[in-house]
Amino acid sequence: MRHGVGPVTVSRAIALLAAEGAVVTRPGSGTYVATRRPRPADAEPDTSWQAVALAGRQFQPERPDEQSGTPAPGTIALSGGYLHENLQPTRLLGGALARAARRPDAWHRAPAAGLSTLRTIFAQQAGGDVDPEDVLVTGGGQGALSMLFRAVAAPGDPVLVESPTYVGALAAARSAGLRPVPVPMDEHGLRPDLLADAFAMTGARLLYCQPTFHNPTGTVLAPERRGQVVDVARAAGAFVIEDDFARHLGHGRTVPRPLVADDRDGTVIHVRSLTKAASPSLRIGGVVARGPVMRRLLGMRRVDDFFIARPLQEAAVELLSTPAWDRHLRTLATALNHRCAVLADALARELPDWTLLQLPEGGLHLWLRLPAGLTEADIADAVPAHRVAVNLGHQYFAAEPPAAHLRLGFAAAAEPADLVEAAARLAAAASRPRSADD
Repeated sequence: MRHGVGPVTVSRAIALLAAEGAVVTRPGSGTYVATRRPRPADAEPDTSWQAVALAGRQFQPERPDEQSGTPAPGTIALSGGYLHENLQPTRLLGGALARAARRPDAWHRAPAAGLSTLRTIFAQQAGGDVDPEDVLVTGGGQGALSMLFRAVAAPGDPVLVESPTYVGALAAARSAGLRPVPVPMDEHGLRPDLLADAFAMTGARLLYCQPTFHNPTGTVLAPERRGQVVDVARAAGAFVIEDDFARHLGHGRTVPRPLVADDRDGTVIHVRSLTKAASPSLRIGGVVARGPVMRRLLGMRRVDDFFIARPLQEAAVELLSTPAWDRHLRTLATALNHRCAVLADALARELPDWTLLQLPEGGLHLWLRLPAGLTEADIADAVPAHRVAVNLGHQYFAAEPPAAHLRLGFAAAAEPADLVEAAARLAAAASRPRSADD
């Protein structure tokens, strides 16, 4: 009243002063003059205030399997999940992208669900009676998982996962506010009996699994269990997210049909990607879903990013439509099979007390159990000095791991001979004397 202004003007003035840092507003308490600390002109930026602003907003910003820092020169990578450049079809990709860019409509807006030609290809690859209308083109498999976890479950809900499982899925589920609950596996894959128990005990309405060339173990879900897993989920009124990331990473043997090919009721949501078999930057994947969940995904697409970049989709169509793509997959299968055998043989010679739990018939990794007395921390401390990079096993478990493990990749090294050298370096790292404090 003293200054002749109304409450709206006062509110705007307080908001402006708060934005400038002159006052601090505390709901339910009042507005106070902010304590100002003089800052020199050359002072370093101070972002410590964000700790308060972000309080309660939980988010896992990093994939736990991504090693921080730049590896020392000469480090051999047994970590990561992508092909080395000399295994990637770079010339084929370049030609596909060039042809796509020459199309007159290459830079037109793409449909929210994706180009019809690409959706048709993905539907044909899924098999069964999957229709192009059941397919949503995504920005790779990881983006698809992030969308699905947000679409199908609510924050705080449980999601059943294989134990162990893909760390990127654990990160995406936790970032969506979900609670991963482990379901044990054996050499034949996920155990349907324990899956039924897990659904009954948790009330979960979502299972995430990798039935074909599971990451990290390489396991293929046994034929008699594939239908059982879907039946158990259907009986629980739950969805199954089938992560089929390794469909193009077989080692020359027959790859089982996707679960979605034999599902007519919309229980299975199928995720596939071109990234693993081509290049990390070909961020193109697809989701197969039926019923209201697809309408929900389309709605999220229109909110999140409108559509996937059309030139990349056109390039994917060009890539998949040429016979050279099939030739690349056959060549890649031979190379992966050879590399897998080379690394397994080298580890058996150099580290005979390490247990290779299964020689995979597809995928990019070996899964090993460490001997008693050797911990993952021992390996983590020793490998940098021996210039070899690995993935520690505990990160692949949603709960406490039953033993110490390592995931070792055979696709990221430059040459098969590097895998032999890497095994020798690992043996040297494992034999490093450890002090009593270790």
